[in-house]
Amino acid sequence: MLLQLLVALLTVCFGESYTIRSSVSWAVTNDVVDEELDTHSDETPAVLADNIAIWKQTYQSSVYRDVAEKKTEQRSKGEHLSPASRVFSYRLAEVKAPLSIPTPPPHEETARTARYIAHYSDWGFLATISTQDKIKGLPFGNIFSISDGPLDNSTGTPYFYVTPMDNTVTDLRSFPFTSLTFSEAEGDFCRKQVYDPEDPRCARLTLTGKMVEVGPEELEFAKEAMFSRHPVMKKWPPEHKWFFMKLVLEQVWLQDWVGGVSLVPLEEYFKATPF
Repeated sequence: MLLQLLVALLTVCFGESYTIRSSVSWAVTNDVVDEELDTHSDETPAVLADNIAIWKQTYQSSVYRDVAEKKTEQRSKGEHLSPASRVFSYRLAEVKAPLSIPTPPPHEETARTARYIAHYSDWGFLATISTQDKIKGLPFGNIFSISDGPLDNSTGTPYFYVTPMDNTVTDLRSFPFTSLTFSEAEGDFCRKQVYDPEDPRCARLTLTGKMVEVGPEELEFAKEAMFSRHPVMKKWPPEHKWFFMKLVLEQVWLQDWVGGVSLVPLEEYFKATPF
């Protein structure tokens, strides 16, 4: 009996192609395939597995192409589509081509290097003093998308688009001082040079200061800064009561080479250019 069961299992495993998926991924319906699939691509789309099993059958890209064509035909006939099927799908019309980041400045030019990292980083690690019950008073870190201005207008001041529902925002309303850390490992430079993210030649920048809400006189610039770099933010749910903040700097800490760190004077930092 045991031998027969083993044979049956081997037949199933070798008879069809399966791949392991994350058990915490959410389910994606066929309508998402229809929204996002490039029917001229030979790549298999990144369809996520459901949250019940970690095994999901794999198919050739032609199968997904057939599904997309079938859905297109159904839509042309006016068949009803469930709104829920679009929960994890959005059109990519406003997403621009990846930014071509120039070569970093020479490491001796510390102020320019700091401005370069602050401008060409799309996200950073923000550290606050927690107000959460179990870790109250302890450090708490979170990832945020940032922008110091549109691509052609660097200010050196990081802007944020945040919601009061975020634990970090609650922390900042209790104690507004924070540190924002960037790593040059975010781009391709360190990888191409085969630098480990902790290698001092893979530059790290920490900006410390006070987080404040953006005032009315600066609101339009904050919108341009964030939405030009992160266009999908414009579609985030309004019921989350998003608003803009910025980091008013008090210290610029940089490590971009062996032999120690640099504390870049604020005057030199703001005077430098990342371009």
